[in-house]
Amino acid sequence: MLRGEKHLPGRIRLRTSHPAQAVVLAFAGAIAVSTVLLMLPVARQGDGSAPFNVALFTATSGVCVTGLAVVDTATYWSPFGEAVILASIQIGGLGIMTLASLLGILVARRLGLRARLTAAAETKAIGIGDVRTVVRGVVAVSLLFESATATVLFVRLVLGYDESVGDAAYLAVFHSVSAFNNAGFALYSDSLMSFASDPWVYIPIAVSVIAGGLGFPVWLELYRRYRFPRRWSLTTMMTLSGTVVLLVAGTVFFAATEWNNLDTLGAMPTGDRLGMSFFHSVMPRTAGFNAIDYGAVEPETLFGTIVLMFIGGGSAGTAGGIKVTTFLLLFFAIYAEVRGEPDVNVLSRRIEDRAVRQALTVALLGVAAVMVSTVVLLSITDLPALPVFFEATSAFATVGLSTGITAEFSTAGQGVLIVLMFLGRLGPITLVSALALRGRHRLYHFPKGRPIIG
Repeated sequence: MLRGEKHLPGRIRLRTSHPAQAVVLAFAGAIAVSTVLLMLPVARQGDGSAPFNVALFTATSGVCVTGLAVVDTATYWSPFGEAVILASIQIGGLGIMTLASLLGILVARRLGLRARLTAAAETKAIGIGDVRTVVRGVVAVSLLFESATATVLFVRLVLGYDESVGDAAYLAVFHSVSAFNNAGFALYSDSLMSFASDPWVYIPIAVSVIAGGLGFPVWLELYRRYRFPRRWSLTTMMTLSGTVVLLVAGTVFFAATEWNNLDTLGAMPTGDRLGMSFFHSVMPRTAGFNAIDYGAVEPETLFGTIVLMFIGGGSAGTAGGIKVTTFLLLFFAIYAEVRGEPDVNVLSRRIEDRAVRQALTVALLGVAAVMVSTVVLLSITDLPALPVFFEATSAFATVGLSTGITAEFSTAGQGVLIVLMFLGRLGPITLVSALALRGRHRLYHFPKGRPIIG
């Protein structure tokens, strides 16, 4: 019997597709359905229907929880169109978390019993447990944070901005779902710039973004073993510590580069400057909301944000990028090589060589995707190089931050961004699962060679 076949009654055999293929097809199907719905006349304000390229771009950005937009979401789409975008974000976010977690279980089940038990003892999160438990956990975590964020936003919009109960509820739900799923879509033409001095709005959104970006395996373990941090898995410890370090470093960096920029932070009171610095260290993790104009930031801020966007958030969550654990693993690999250590050790754990190779593969393929797409975009547009590089990284890392040039790209340029969003959202998941499921044992070895390095 071929691998992937399953015995069925009546001697009928069904060959299942590779898990990576199932993920790609599922997301492609969701994008197709969303595109068709957004092309309906009822989805657009005014007469006529949305052009195919606008609907496809918006659908891809929604399902891939990116947030880039070629039209103003608040004024272009009707309530029906906004509902389609909201549903796309929720489906994309839940699907990503669920499928990534289930692929982790699938990978564990392809190993032997001893290896599975070892993996379960190591991760303390996703081992050989029941799939239904994982799915229920993903949905519960999502609804918990979305509901809490929506409640705070609802109260603030009603009491502080005189919104009607219905409008406040709609705005609160939309932005809470967009925040937790790291999508960055907003129903305000200036994103969240109108709330730059209101921590009751931007702090709950920032917390929800961080929560969604940590990943379900981390939340599951925190729920089960919050009293025993020393027994947390390596993934959880790396994700949490890496997130804290990057948030602090991002806050300090943004404040240092934009503190005296009168077009961004320079005209704000000190408290708002600090709050906005924290907020904009969270957004590259990869949400895409902005409370200042990224078209007016300093070039060094753009470049630093590119680095944060490329790193992204936690694995098996709603964030994009190459993931925090991948970045830290490569950092410790470099650290070990510089010190002449024979092994890569992280938090008193020795990392397998294969894990380091997989991390290197994900990172270098990500670099290649961003670099090649940037060159392609520069060849078909007259826009400045750094904003184009920023836009390409934002699309690949599914962030959604923009300097305001998204709509200025031609149809071909927007097509490149669509491909980047799709690759950035599904690439790391499908690539890692494919690498894990295709382990081979060679019966022979070639003679060793050592080329000159450097």
